[in-house]
Amino acid sequence: MSHRNLVLATTAVALTAGAAFADGHLTEVTFGTNWVAQAEHGGFYQSVADGTYEACGLSVTILPGGPQVNNRALMLAGRMDFHMGGDLLQAFNAAKENIPVVAVAAAFQKHPQVILAHPGEAESWEDLKDLTLLIGDNGFQSYYQWMIAAHGFTAEQRVPYTFNPAPFLADTSTGMQGYLSSEPFLVEKEGGFTPNVFLIADNGYTTYATTVETMQATIDESPEVVECFVEGSIKGWYNYLYGDNAAANVLIKEANPEMTDDKIAFAIEKMLENGIVDSGDALEMGIGVITDEKVQDFYAKMVDAGVIDAGLDLSATYSTEFVGKGVGMDLK
Repeated sequence: MSHRNLVLATTAVALTAGAAFADGHLTEVTFGTNWVAQAEHGGFYQSVADGTYEACGLSVTILPGGPQVNNRALMLAGRMDFHMGGDLLQAFNAAKENIPVVAVAAAFQKHPQVILAHPGEAESWEDLKDLTLLIGDNGFQSYYQWMIAAHGFTAEQRVPYTFNPAPFLADTSTGMQGYLSSEPFLVEKEGGFTPNVFLIADNGYTTYATTVETMQATIDESPEVVECFVEGSIKGWYNYLYGDNAAANVLIKEANPEMTDDKIAFAIEKMLENGIVDSGDALEMGIGVITDEKVQDFYAKMVDAGVIDAGLDLSATYSTEFVGKGVGMDLK
């Protein structure tokens, strides 16, 4: 990443409509993302761009994340109101440490983590067992442990991934971890071929992703702010995926000048094609939904895989209070 982009990624971007903010009647809140601005954050930028947050009384500042930014720590320190979580493992680990972080919505019903393979080398999930797999350290300690426990992959076939696709491009007997809208796009551009892509969510890795986290104290003291932010974000995702998202994409590119229109379009296409945001329970209960059953199912899998300890109080890790009400479904 360029120095210029890193500076941009670590600088708060106040994204409000100006006049309404100036009149002093809106509640100011800050939302920290877990990476630089991209289409996978589109629903949140959408609600800034089209005034959805303002309509329920919030002036929202989006603070982009990045490789040297820890927005979650800022939330724990009381310097921001909401944070974009990666998946439920973060909430489970917070509960283990008695840190009162609560997931109040899940923008993604499916985790966008994928494994890539060369066409002809792996045509099914089972075929991946015959490949050497490039998996990063974080992945090895989390979802890959589940792949070992639930599907019979081995530690021996894993090679550390350094986030350089060159070894994958050079060796057809190698598979590679990726993010649904990132590495497949990169391989198509640099490798000149379309890889086979296997979404781990479609093979039983049932965590939510891109969660909205806040502190329990925020829920207790300002439930109306939490409700406004969650419902505004849900509406934003409907409008971003199914409506006019041009203004949101302008904000994304302003916050991350290295983002391009073709990459945004690719990401939106893949989110829709794979039901990342709008699938499963969300089809009946609305985007952002969290259910007890799905949380408990994923927790059991992580305990079985040795990733998380048994005996956690799951009720402290998430709330269903603000989701599952069908908010925004009329916008689809």
